[in-house]
Amino acid sequence: MLNNLKWLLAAILIICGASVFTSCSSNDDDDLTPTEQGYTSVPLIILDTDIGSSTDDLFTLEMLYYYQQQGRCKLLGVVVDREGEDCAACVDVMNTYFNHGDVPIGLVRNGIKDPKVWIDYKALPTYKKTDNSPMFARSISDYSALPDGWQLYRRLLAAQPDHSVSICSIGFTVCLAQLLESDGDNYSPLSGVELVRRKVKCLYIQGGSFGLSPEPDYNFRQGMDFSNNFFNLWPSDVDIIFDPMETGNGIEYLPEQVIIDVSWTDEHPIKQVYKNCDCNTGQMMWDPLTVINAVEGNDLFSLTERGTVALNDDATVIFTPSATGNSRFQIPCSEAWRFAMLERIRNVNKQVR
Repeated sequence: MLNNLKWLLAAILIICGASVFTSCSSNDDDDLTPTEQGYTSVPLIILDTDIGSSTDDLFTLEMLYYYQQQGRCKLLGVVVDREGEDCAACVDVMNTYFNHGDVPIGLVRNGIKDPKVWIDYKALPTYKKTDNSPMFARSISDYSALPDGWQLYRRLLAAQPDHSVSICSIGFTVCLAQLLESDGDNYSPLSGVELVRRKVKCLYIQGGSFGLSPEPDYNFRQGMDFSNNFFNLWPSDVDIIFDPMETGNGIEYLPEQVIIDVSWTDEHPIKQVYKNCDCNTGQMMWDPLTVINAVEGNDLFSLTERGTVALNDDATVIFTPSATGNSRFQIPCSEAWRFAMLERIRNVNKQVR
């Protein structure tokens, strides 16, 4: 354990001791696995979110829409891993508002019961205008007809080229675990594990704490059975890049900044969340870092060398360096780097729809 801590300290000092953005990269083409080298077109992305609690999920979605409009990625679908049709409705509002109402949504029906909520904005779909009409349109009339998240995963993955899909997981591991546990079906004869091995290029997951004093992870701790199954079943030859808590710490998008940045309208879903809910909770922009990494690449980030990650019973994680490991994690960089990341998110939020 002591050797691991020394190794982590050395990695942080060496990699982040350079400069602001371009220096926060430890990745050459030689570090890429065959799965990363295979598919060369725009990133195909599935977002897995516990929307309805933390607002960084909303900004993550907004950034994906922006990237897609620029032709820099294709959003295949959104998997909602927090129970409740109102959570799926929040995604529907966002998709519809940003002209992506055709993006499919899956929801979880047998997931984590009553997980902790930080900022409760699940009423977003019910917000009204002054004339009592709905403030935000939606594209789905019957949320009960939506597929389970793991089923949507199977449908989307089966239809994509091999080693082409990037999954951005910014919530619980429920639907990922259920996908991995699944058997062959009408979408693919492959088991969930083999379907992931065949189709997924990389998983970018918000979770874990890799500092010198690791803390239990919120996303993993909320459903330990699902988290254990995810860690046990994820194929060892499919890459994972962890976006740990400490990387996003300090990237705080203040409520007053959000309101100012959307000064051109009041009828904006994120702005309305910030006007109707108490969002002054120390909310950091942890989640968008997964999408920025998936779409813009590793050169904006400081990543560790390869290793393996194990989950402890208390929801802490252990990283063990290994040249053949499938895992890396983002290392916190300078204040200037954090400021530049926040500006990326703010600039997208300032765009007139």
